[in-house]
Amino acid sequence: DMDSVFLAQSKLARAKFDECIAICTEILDTNPYDQAVWYLKAQALTEKNYVDDTEMEDEGAADMLLDDHAIADAPRPGTSLRRPASSASQQMRPMSNAGRPLTGFARPGTSTRPGTGADLERVLTGASRVGTAASRPVTSGGRLVRLGTASMLTEPGGPFINVDKLDLRKYATRPALAKVLCDYILYHDHNPKKALELCALSTVHAEYKDWWWKARLGKCYYQLGLLRDAERQFKSALKQCPMVETYHELAKVHIKMDQPSVVLDLYMRAIEKFGSDTSLVIGAARIHQMVGREEQSLDFYKKVLQLDNSNIEAVACLASYHFYTDQPEIAMRYYRRLLQMGVKNTEIWNNLALCTFYASQYDLTLKYGSRTNLWPNTDGVCPSCFDRAFQFADDSSMADVWYNVGQAAIGVGDLGLAYQAFKISISCDNGHAESYSNLGVLELRKNNIEQARSNFLQAIQLNPYIFEPVFNAALLAYKLGEFQESFQLVEKSLGIFPAHAESTELMRLLNEHFSHN
Repeated sequence: DMDSVFLAQSKLARAKFDECIAICTEILDTNPYDQAVWYLKAQALTEKNYVDDTEMEDEGAADMLLDDHAIADAPRPGTSLRRPASSASQQMRPMSNAGRPLTGFARPGTSTRPGTGADLERVLTGASRVGTAASRPVTSGGRLVRLGTASMLTEPGGPFINVDKLDLRKYATRPALAKVLCDYILYHDHNPKKALELCALSTVHAEYKDWWWKARLGKCYYQLGLLRDAERQFKSALKQCPMVETYHELAKVHIKMDQPSVVLDLYMRAIEKFGSDTSLVIGAARIHQMVGREEQSLDFYKKVLQLDNSNIEAVACLASYHFYTDQPEIAMRYYRRLLQMGVKNTEIWNNLALCTFYASQYDLTLKYGSRTNLWPNTDGVCPSCFDRAFQFADDSSMADVWYNVGQAAIGVGDLGLAYQAFKISISCDNGHAESYSNLGVLELRKNNIEQARSNFLQAIQLNPYIFEPVFNAALLAYKLGEFQESFQLVEKSLGIFPAHAESTELMRLLNEHFSHN
């Protein structure tokens, strides 16, 4: 028979964590003082519960309520994540419920703008789309506690390691065991306070010469909200040993402090040292995109594809950029590339449908057409892109697909289909502001003025960051002779999108009216 310890090592190397844990548990039942097996089991439990925390996470209610870091109230545009530089192409993109233009690729940390009161109110009330992560209040500390508790409850007989009863000073003198114990406390127990205590003791024992302990100290400080202490530890770790992960961790700290310029400088220094690492180039591209510098972001995504031509995020963001700059044919090439790479979901087919529609390939958008070389089927016909999107759609994305069907129906002049599509979209998600806005326009064409006004106001309430329903409501109020209400609404529309020509013209008409009276 194969040696049990060697078998456990083999299972761990092949990422069969449950089998490794079971073997280690049997061995520890007979010999609880076997340090090698204890090490293997702790490592397996850590990797089983490991979460890649180099990505920026969304801010929860606890983060916003308890954050006492001072940030400039009125930063210059483009120097803060709370006030990105606005442009016409950016404002024409659909906006998320938190006021960020959609980028073409869903990633953590982009559903909210840091530190704004409106976001805090929305997080507390859970005002979001059905099925999204922010549809209920989130507390980061509470999430970590719940994760740790759940992982302990799944272990028969209670937790494997009772950290509160351990003598951490003894473990600090044994670096190999201390490191696996530290990761176990962070990723399995989610107890950064105890991990911080162990890291501090181990750093002293290593005479402040081990970069790994300094990086873990920074991680603990970050989870506890002590950003300046985390920054100091990460910088010290980078001086001793520059690592890609440490650069990402330090970038997260500066993003939390709303310092995008510092983050960009940090990423540029990191790219000079690790030029072939795509994650650093993607990080720089994301920051440029978050502050509204689309052209610079585009350049970085192209560099990513030069390093890795199968990077999904870069391809999706380039496709989104070309679509919103009136180049649907080029965007279609990128989405076809994603299909060839095996990425098949509702969003891809939905975006392909819009690209084919604006490229005037209506047979691929709404109807069944003859066999083509784009995505042939075995039965000799090719379902439309929207048909494919509906096949993959779930409750969280069905409303968006029906909304885009309505948009395409308006484009071909079928207002009856458009009206039904927007109604179905609202029935799938009663918080879909864009559908309410377009439904209000169609109601207005039917002379249902009160219903149209109600839809516009409902859209404004659901998503205050899109300018279309605000302008539509302002124009309706102007035509009804309610000039004061129209003035207030058009001011709000210009605040969201200062370059909107129709809002500027309506403001000019209102100013002329008030000056004559």
